[in-house]
Amino acid sequence: MEEIITVFTKNALVAALAVTGLMMYVSHLLSKYLTKGKLQSSAIAITLGLVLAYFAGIYTQGEKGISDIAIFSGFALLGGAMIRDLAIASTAFEVDVKEVKKAGKVGLIALGLGCVIPFVIGAMVAWLMGYKDPVSMTTIGAGAMTYIVGPVTGSAIGASSEVIALSIAIGLIKSVFFMVGTPIFAKFMYLKSPRSAMVFGGMAGTTSGTAAGLAGTDVRLVPYGALVATFYTGLGCLLGPSVFFLTINAIFG
Repeated sequence: MEEIITVFTKNALVAALAVTGLMMYVSHLLSKYLTKGKLQSSAIAITLGLVLAYFAGIYTQGEKGISDIAIFSGFALLGGAMIRDLAIASTAFEVDVKEVKKAGKVGLIALGLGCVIPFVIGAMVAWLMGYKDPVSMTTIGAGAMTYIVGPVTGSAIGASSEVIALSIAIGLIKSVFFMVGTPIFAKFMYLKSPRSAMVFGGMAGTTSGTAAGLAGTDVRLVPYGALVATFYTGLGCLLGPSVFFLTINAIFG
């Protein structure tokens, strides 16, 4: 047993890939035999991963979930920003330009509304929570857009570490919600075509949540939703410290 633990620890990334593969296989069996294919195996795998990370975090009293356990430390790299961004960027190669053009003005409108609506809701929640200064309201509002836009905006306008942490937490909750909720509400939202996926990506915004949620709905839709969601993140990082901050400062400053 000690030799096995040593091998797993020294080859942490390989161990992480093996565990991920095993979880995907188990999720496939659960999807096939337990839900009769009604719930995508990737959606089950995402949920299992989140549950496992939560209990691992409680067990280790750490900050990185299962990667705080030595033999599973490879998950820090496998689930880190580098490979995540590589996976998201690589989906763009599967995009059909003709389908992108079909989104047209609808996609642009969805992108605009997707940026404004979460920001306004987040800023109002911040105000209700007692964070009534423009910097805090803007940072928390930006966090409601994505957990990337929040800290980028907060750092640019001089927010405190406490407020930046709140913005990240809000963004993570949003991301997890879309990961788990998208496959459940896919039929209600009519997520059936590349155009609907692009509109969804523009409204949801969170790239990781959109990609994972669409993967649990229909893998073929992932490139389209992720493509627009990536633009959303970039647009949010531009608007947060500039237009949105100036607007909040003019109203509440």
